[in-house]
Amino acid sequence: MKKILSLLSAPFVVSPIIASSPLLTSYTIEGGESAKSMSAESNSRPNIVLIYADDIGYGDLSSYGAKRVKTPNTDSLAANGIRFTNAHSAAATSTPSRYGLFTGEYPWRRKGTGVAAGDAALIIKPDRITLPKVLQKAGYTTGAVGKWHLGMGDETGKQNWNDLVSPGPAEIGFDYSYIMAATGDRVPCVFMENQRVVNLDPKDPIYVSYIQNFEGEPTGKDNPELLTKLHPSPNHGHDQSIVNGISRIGYMKGGKAALWEDENIADSITVHAVSFIERNSDKPFFLYFGTNDVHVPRYPHERFRGVTDMGHRGDAIAQFDWSVGEIVKALKKAGVFENTLIIVTSDNGPVVDDGYEDGAVEGLKDHKPWGPFRGGKYSTFEAGTRVPFIVHWPERVDSKVSPVLVSQIDMTATMAALTGFDQSLEIPEDSQNQLNAWLGMELSGRDYIIGSAGSLTVLTKQWKYIEPSKGRPYNPLTNTELGNNPHDQLYNMVIDRGEYDNVSDENPERVEIMKLILQREKEKGINMDL
Repeated sequence: MKKILSLLSAPFVVSPIIASSPLLTSYTIEGGESAKSMSAESNSRPNIVLIYADDIGYGDLSSYGAKRVKTPNTDSLAANGIRFTNAHSAAATSTPSRYGLFTGEYPWRRKGTGVAAGDAALIIKPDRITLPKVLQKAGYTTGAVGKWHLGMGDETGKQNWNDLVSPGPAEIGFDYSYIMAATGDRVPCVFMENQRVVNLDPKDPIYVSYIQNFEGEPTGKDNPELLTKLHPSPNHGHDQSIVNGISRIGYMKGGKAALWEDENIADSITVHAVSFIERNSDKPFFLYFGTNDVHVPRYPHERFRGVTDMGHRGDAIAQFDWSVGEIVKALKKAGVFENTLIIVTSDNGPVVDDGYEDGAVEGLKDHKPWGPFRGGKYSTFEAGTRVPFIVHWPERVDSKVSPVLVSQIDMTATMAALTGFDQSLEIPEDSQNQLNAWLGMELSGRDYIIGSAGSLTVLTKQWKYIEPSKGRPYNPLTNTELGNNPHDQLYNMVIDRGEYDNVSDENPERVEIMKLILQREKEKGINMDL
């Protein structure tokens, strides 16, 4: 055991991290490299814009190697900022990744943080410290625009969608919100502004159920002739209530004037994000901009349809890039672009067929959304959580590519450090202050990350361990290798990024080290109280 503990500590060198105050005089990068100084003369704290894509994989952007889709707006941020090559979401699916992003706590520590139903209660308790609350305390105006998928209300299935739905974004720290009630493939298919349904006609109230359909309401399963835009893939289950010619998961009745049109979702959320920037450009602000692109159902606006030869999925990537460009234009027009920290990333890895026949499978050809990695969304293999991660801040960040190990779980602690919030007592220890690494000023970064997609993983700078699991190894519906195996898996990620050569038998001591790390994290406890 002493030998294992010695080996455990040897590879991990923790570099000094930045002080919590943002008003320091200078920084030094390892190896003597100079960095832009952040000084007491800095005239303001940076605005912060977090652009959170949905299901965009490591290989989906041209700045990360994609050849058959062009993403010039995102590429410009990457070329003039830091493009990270070893960055990870908190989980391999949407809801838990967002939970980890906003709370700074690994989602696997909490029961009930799996993919949320459309009528789920708010998953983050209002008394929790969160990323937006940290920034509120630091004097920021906070806004959430776009995909939410963290639940709303006190009790699952008991929301009154025809009134104020609370708790919601406001209770976890957002001053303003314009969000999709859940996610694109689940009812209710409406936007909510400050937790009230937009354009709701009180004479046509909304009813939602995830148990049974409402009498007389058509479904994709029983009325395929009404599916005018997309048909569900066989056996995926997206064949219930029909909204905008597309069938969904769950049942809904009423609210006809409030229903979104899928082809206009990107326009709607982008316009509201731009409006938030315009209204708040004279003070520090934080904008969380969660796109629906490229989550299913994919039905881009007609001006993007056909701009790639990859079907709706490729066109949705182009649409996402347009949204990024509109955000950048708004920041420049408001005169705050130079002092705005923009982070572009994704909630998890890619999936091609996730429930609809949209031409994505046929159009994939030689495009590799997962990049050089194995797996994808839902998978413990690397493509499940390794995602694009771009940091752009003209006043403070130089252009570079960084191999530093980065996790979205650190967003809360890192933004706390940037803005001077005293994080000593309130922010979960899962979230680490990695500001030096995120600003490209050190090459140490994280020692390890715990990943989750059913089973847990431990990732260091060189090694990847996947704990044994009895889960199925492959999902035929999404054509995804899930990475489950009843035996220990150990991969040397430096030489085997595809995770094909399990070297656990040849490296028993390393396996024990990784198990010890995982056990130590597990012993911190799983909190049953949501």
